[in-house]
Amino acid sequence: MNPSLYLDRDTWIHRLDPRTKMFLLVGMFALPFVFLDPLYELAVLVLVLFFGYLARVLENLRRIWFILVTIAVFTIILWSVFGGGETPLFLFVEWEALLYSISIALRINITIIAGMIFLSTTRNEEIATGLARLGIPYRFAFAVSTALRLVPTIAATGSTISQAQRSRGLDLESGNILERIRKYVPLLVPVFISTIRSTNVFSMALESKGFGASSGRTFFLQISFGRRDVLVLVAFVALLAGAIALRTAGYGELEGFVR
Repeated sequence: MNPSLYLDRDTWIHRLDPRTKMFLLVGMFALPFVFLDPLYELAVLVLVLFFGYLARVLENLRRIWFILVTIAVFTIILWSVFGGGETPLFLFVEWEALLYSISIALRINITIIAGMIFLSTTRNEEIATGLARLGIPYRFAFAVSTALRLVPTIAATGSTISQAQRSRGLDLESGNILERIRKYVPLLVPVFISTIRSTNVFSMALESKGFGASSGRTFFLQISFGRRDVLVLVAFVALLAGAIALRTAGYGELEGFVR
């Protein structure tokens, strides 16, 4: 399995300036919080998935489908139980609380999917360069880029270690979910040791190359706003403004819910 989340596709979304994709990501994080009605949240989800379809990166969602389903199930259960409403549905669950729980689950999953699409269409080098061009200190931008690179690498290391233990006879599939989790705990030790060792080598490599020795930096990767970036940003700002106008006019609300 390729540890990198980035998928190299020749689409207009991949060719957008990384700063444009960052603004779109922030907007996609904000858009689900405009509405409370799950139908409107579902429309936002369709928009995000359509964006991922245009970028041809929806296959990456198979990596996180279990996380998305788990978050949705637990969110719906918790908010249905602890929320309140005016219309009884069954037992102690009200209809408004169920609708609100679905809306919250959609919000969380929309932000996760939007982040996955962003990472699938933007290379780590573009993220670091884009943050630096926005005025963010390069050390912070480099730290963010490094963290995004290390997460899938650690996951790949864990997968390799688990496969090596399976080849030695370790049964990780039998038993209930708690027993399987207990079997995975000893695998964390070699994962952490491998991560610490690679981090130490990485820090020595940075020092040997004089990282941070000079305040001024040059960039091999050159980025610039184009006409496509301007059109996409204008269209999305208009979409976000329209969504806020709809909510202000009374659409997308959820009446009767009590926290």
